[in-house]
Amino acid sequence: MRSLLVIVFFVVGLQADIFAQKTFIHCGNLIDGKNTEVQVQVTLIVEGNKIVAIEKGFSKPGKADKLIDLSKKTVLPGLIDLHVHLESETNKDALLQRFTMSDADIALKSTVYAKRTIMAGFTTVRDLGGSGVNIALRNAINQNLVVGPRVLTAGKSIATTGGHADPTNGYRRESMGDPGPKEGVINGPDDARKAVRQRYKDGADLIKITATGGVLSIAKDGSGPQFTDEELAAIIETAKDYGMHTAAHAHGAEGMKRAVLAGITTIEHGTKMSDEVMDLMVQKGTYYVPTISAGKFVAAKAKEPGYYHPLVVPKALEIGPQIQATFAKAYKRGVKIAFGTDAGVFPHGENAKEFGYMVEAGMSPMDAIQSATIVAAKVLQIDDKIGTLEVGKLADLIATEENPINNIKTLEAVMFVMKDGAVIK
Repeated sequence: MRSLLVIVFFVVGLQADIFAQKTFIHCGNLIDGKNTEVQVQVTLIVEGNKIVAIEKGFSKPGKADKLIDLSKKTVLPGLIDLHVHLESETNKDALLQRFTMSDADIALKSTVYAKRTIMAGFTTVRDLGGSGVNIALRNAINQNLVVGPRVLTAGKSIATTGGHADPTNGYRRESMGDPGPKEGVINGPDDARKAVRQRYKDGADLIKITATGGVLSIAKDGSGPQFTDEELAAIIETAKDYGMHTAAHAHGAEGMKRAVLAGITTIEHGTKMSDEVMDLMVQKGTYYVPTISAGKFVAAKAKEPGYYHPLVVPKALEIGPQIQATFAKAYKRGVKIAFGTDAGVFPHGENAKEFGYMVEAGMSPMDAIQSATIVAAKVLQIDDKIGTLEVGKLADLIATEENPINNIKTLEAVMFVMKDGAVIK
């Protein structure tokens, strides 16, 4: 009996030692996402999946602890991209693949895109629309079955009949059918409410609408408004009832104005944003997610014969080149900027190029970094968990070779990634 008790106490003691093991991270430079000053020689101490201490200087770990030496690197919070599409990636056969790929095909490819995204330093993303496979991807990542970022997803975007995100655009006429709220297509306030409730039932975290026409949909209009005021009110009110925030794809000013007045959380793209809309966004506290990367990519690819459908080409050539200039104006006017790229429209893993475009347009490097950390976390309403490196928050962090304040492009080559206290890269 005594021997048995000794064994039990030994095992319990061993488990306690393992649980108490901490990871000491020596940071040469630290950008914590909260302060605007870069700190020098800091130790982050991680236990489990949380930061439990932050100490000045390089603290010495205990015998049972682990040391990660980033003393020559710059450490930042894990990056957040508020506009990705993890189910797909740009290619010239994208329209054909809507008829040839199964949900299984989409799901398996999405795991590749998810891994590429987190390896690029993006530990959290907001997926703004796909077939609904993105919900299963989120669940698989949460269950540690797939390597990828923390995903908050809209599931299927909500559109109007024939609008951007009507899933049957580009089909043969006899194959189009009449998709409704279950498929994310609405006409009228009742449909709008039902579509939101269906997204909630499907497991979506938030609601995405296509408030205007879009570039890549097989439809002529790229910027006209596509929802009535009554439909927008019904969507946003119902989403709030279910604890979900809302995002609006929008290129034209009138569609943006309607969405902002209705209480939308974020405007995506915002290409033809007017001074009036900017002022309304400042007044209402609406966030702008620019996606400059997508604009530049589609404008370039539209010049390649056969890459896009003929209906897409003129829209891409018109709208794509405008986004960076709109962003610059909105930033100077005081509109709240949150980081998002529209990855999937361009190759996944290249998300960090957006930082360079933002700085090129006049944003300070620190503001650009905070747009992808604390600001983005506030949009997601999880800034109590992520977005800054503070005691009690999740251990999501990355490291770069250089200080991004001096060279923003170093964020395009992240060399270390930790998510939830686990080293991913």
